[in-house]
Amino acid sequence: MSAKAETTIRIGNRLIGHNQPCFIVAEAGVNHNGSIELAKRLIDGAKEAGADAVKFQTWVTGEIVTRYSKKAAYQEENWDESDSFFESIKKIELPHKAFGELSEYAKKAGIIFLSTPDDIISLDYLVGIGMPAIKIGSGGITDIRLLKRISEKNLPMILSTGMSTMEEVKDAVNILKSKGNDKLIILHCTSNYPARTEDVNLRAMKTLQESFNTLVGYSDHTQDIATPIAAVAMGACLVEKHFTLDKNLPGPDHKASLDPKDFGGMVNNIRRTEVILGYPEKKPVEREYEIIRVIRRSIVANNDTPKGTKLMDELLAFKLPGTGLPPKDITKVIGRKTKRLIRKDEQIKLEDLE
Repeated sequence: MSAKAETTIRIGNRLIGHNQPCFIVAEAGVNHNGSIELAKRLIDGAKEAGADAVKFQTWVTGEIVTRYSKKAAYQEENWDESDSFFESIKKIELPHKAFGELSEYAKKAGIIFLSTPDDIISLDYLVGIGMPAIKIGSGGITDIRLLKRISEKNLPMILSTGMSTMEEVKDAVNILKSKGNDKLIILHCTSNYPARTEDVNLRAMKTLQESFNTLVGYSDHTQDIATPIAAVAMGACLVEKHFTLDKNLPGPDHKASLDPKDFGGMVNNIRRTEVILGYPEKKPVEREYEIIRVIRRSIVANNDTPKGTKLMDELLAFKLPGTGLPPKDITKVIGRKTKRLIRKDEQIKLEDLE
């Protein structure tokens, strides 16, 4: 694994990384329910909500699922109970050519198109149509054959780490970087749908950054917008959030997704957070200088002070406004004699001292 980390990565027309705006991905995933028309509406909705990219999932059912596979509890709740997991996945599988059409549609809409390839056939197809980066879902982090093929593509890589141990993340990173490609963003993730607040553990994002010397982000499965906003405040350069047009639609992920209004609210709050974060240098901002003059203190006479008086500490006070000598300059005043009468509360000026 290379010791050098990329500080910025380009995906499409966007730079991602240090000192760049957070790259916001609308995870449309499987929320198209097998309909290319609904997928196109998701692209339009993501663009209107302010996302930088819209992402789907691409697979060939027989390549990734056996007929013995069972649904997770959240899938049982949100899918037709009579269908097996294989049948449910097959029903919402879009043919590869549909993703070529969706890629072109996204390009015309002015939003970056991404899709997670869940198998090698889908990976090769998506790269072939010009997808600008490769997203590895949490479920694929141990698929060493898929990871090896991805490592050969020399494209920016985004790795989700839900359900993963540090050792599993390390193994995946080693494979992905084995061909010398350092263009990697690792996403902290908690793979529950929805994820509970107490299970988010955002501090693990910093652990990933320090351990792998790479850019990090956050893939969110909570039902709020506070978590991704907090992730950005902690340094996430990429945030991914599930996106739907209607939370009441049938399907496994709609209920754990944000609708356009809430997604747009998240985007606006992330952008506001970036403004709030500002720059690391500690200094007064321009508008503070006027306030400095109002509420900072200056050196003044504690009482009427006759001409020729030798100024001592007890003869001086620090009072508003801050338009005169600051308190730190008191050593320039102590021990000197006044050239004239200085009234109580009048600011001490060096030209009035011998």
